Amino acid sequence: MPALYLPVSLPPFLVTPLAAMHTLEQAPTAAVRGMVVPGGFRVSECLLSSLPNLEIISVFGVGYDGVPIAHCQQRGIRVTNTPDVLTEDVADIATALVLMTSRRLAEAEKFTRAGSWCSDAFPLAHALRGKTAGIVGLGRIGKAIAHRLTAHGLKIAYFGRQPQAVAYDYCHSLNELAQKADFLIVACPGGSGTRHLINVEVLGALGSEGTLINIARGSVVDEEALIVALNTGVIRGAGLDVFENEPHVPAELIGSEKVVIFPHVGSATHETRQAMADLVLENMVAHFANLPLLTPVC
Repeated sequence: MPALYLPVSLPPFLVTPLAAMHTLEQAPTAAVRGMVVPGGFRVSECLLSSLPNLEIISVFGVGYDGVPIAHCQQRGIRVTNTPDVLTEDVADIATALVLMTSRRLAEAEKFTRAGSWCSDAFPLAHALRGKTAGIVGLGRIGKAIAHRLTAHGLKIAYFGRQPQAVAYDYCHSLNELAQKADFLIVACPGGSGTRHLINVEVLGALGSEGTLINIARGSVVDEEALIVALNTGVIRGAGLDVFENEPHVPAELIGSEKVVIFPHVGSATHETRQAMADLVLENMVAHFANLPLLTPVC
């Protein structure tokens, strides 16, 4: 059986079927022909150098920004990920963050649990209808978010590498999108090309009535700039499922009533994680059977 290396712990519903069809190595060795890593895991070139016979890296997630693609291409190492199967769940989380930040739902729940309703009225929040959602990256997930938010009465604008054949407004710059948006929703890939794409300038353009939503990668947002923008009223609020240094969340974000924070749960449903695991396994089976990969990155 082909030998695989799993550098970090992965769920049993993925490991068990992998172990049934492959030999799982406990350390990087010359015997290893395949590797499975979670989305966002940093695969260093040093690690790859310890795997001279590596043929394939299968990413258990849609984001493969932690994999050195150019290096893999030079060595002929195939890379796969798990797109599509998590689109709907991630879009649901983005929608939830929009609702929670606009209607102050996290605060409302704490207010009720604390018994404050008996002596006080909860402050008014903001409606969604008529507002504009500006989506950064109108890919599979971005389109699914737009579909949901349109049903809530929001107008949709977007920014990306080029205009698409969609009925949404295209903005030619990120600043233009931020100025137009009430909710700036980050749905683009991570990696060096988008690191700190959401910076001081963009947050300033979003403005004091704007809210930032990030369900993409923590690296896309300059977290320090975001904290300053929240503390000084440059923007109204934020809804975050991802962070720069996961699982560590800055104390300033944890303690802020202006922020709704989740522990990176975009794809965290039984159904989606199982579908992701199935796709990882199917890609491995296809590779070692010399069949076309289902979801090749390179």
